[in-house]
Amino acid sequence: MKTIIKNSHVLLVFFLTSILYAQQDPSFTLYQYNMNVINPAYAGINDFNEVNINVRSQWVNLEGSPETQSLSVGIPMNDKVGWGLSIVNDEVFVLKETDVYIDFSYRVQVGSNTNLYMGLKGGGTFINIDLNKLGIMNDPVFTENVSNFNPNVGVGFLLKGSKYYINLAAPTLLKSKRYEKDGVVVTNATDRLHAYAGAGYTFSLDNEIDVTPSVLGRFVSGAPASLDMTATFDLHKVIELGISYRLDESVSGIGLLKLADWVHFGYAYEATTTDVKDYSKGTHEVLLRFRF
Repeated sequence: MKTIIKNSHVLLVFFLTSILYAQQDPSFTLYQYNMNVINPAYAGINDFNEVNINVRSQWVNLEGSPETQSLSVGIPMNDKVGWGLSIVNDEVFVLKETDVYIDFSYRVQVGSNTNLYMGLKGGGTFINIDLNKLGIMNDPVFTENVSNFNPNVGVGFLLKGSKYYINLAAPTLLKSKRYEKDGVVVTNATDRLHAYAGAGYTFSLDNEIDVTPSVLGRFVSGAPASLDMTATFDLHKVIELGISYRLDESVSGIGLLKLADWVHFGYAYEATTTDVKDYSKGTHEVLLRFRF
C-alpha cells in the first residue's frame, strides 16, 4: 500500500511539474480588441477612455482546464501620451496566476498619416499554488501552499497608418521562477520570454463593408511558435464578423456587436484541432467594451 501511495505521489509531482512548465501566458481569441494586455504601446492611443473586460473558458467539460479573466483600461492624457492598466487572472489545475501591470505609451508622428507608438509595461505576477486541492495528507511536500510575487517589465511598439498596423511586443522581459518549495524542489518551472509580432491591413470593399486580414505570431523560448491568421468583416460599422485559425491548434468564429457608440459586445467560439477535442466541447470567450 505504501508503495502505491508513494508512486501516486510521484505521478502527481510529475503531472504538476508538466502543468507548470508547459503553462504559458494565456492566448485570447479576441486579442485584437484587447491589445494592451500584451502590447503597452496600445494604451490610451484612441481619443476616448476605454475599458475592456474579457472572460475565457477553455476546453469546456475538461476538469482543471484553464479559466481566464482580463481587464484592460486605456486613457489618453494628451495627443502624445497614453496610459493604461492591464490585469489578467489565469487559473489551471492547482495553479493561479494574476498579472497586474501599468502601461505607458508615447506617440511619435513619422509621416502625414503614420504614427509610431512606443510602450512600457511595469508590474508583476502573483502566483498561488493550492496543493490542498490534490487531497494528499501527511506529506510535507504537499501540506503547504505556495504564494509569491514576481516583478517584471515589458516593452512594445506599434506602427500605425490609416489602413495598416505593425506591432512588436515583449510583455515580460525578466525570467522568474514559478515554484520552488523550501527544502524540497517539486518543480523548477520558470516564466519564459514571450514575444509577439503582428500586422494587419484594412480593405474597403465599399462605403459600408471593410475587411481586415491580420496575423499575430507568439514566440516563447523553448516552445513551438504559435501563429494566428484572422480575417474580420466590419458591416455597416455596426457588427464585425470573422474567422481565425491558430496554426495546428484551433479554428474560431468571431463576432462583435456595437450596441451603441459606448458599449460593444464580443463573442468567440474556438474549436480545437488537437486531441483535446475528444474530451472537451470547445472554448468560449466573451468581451465587453466600454468607451467614454
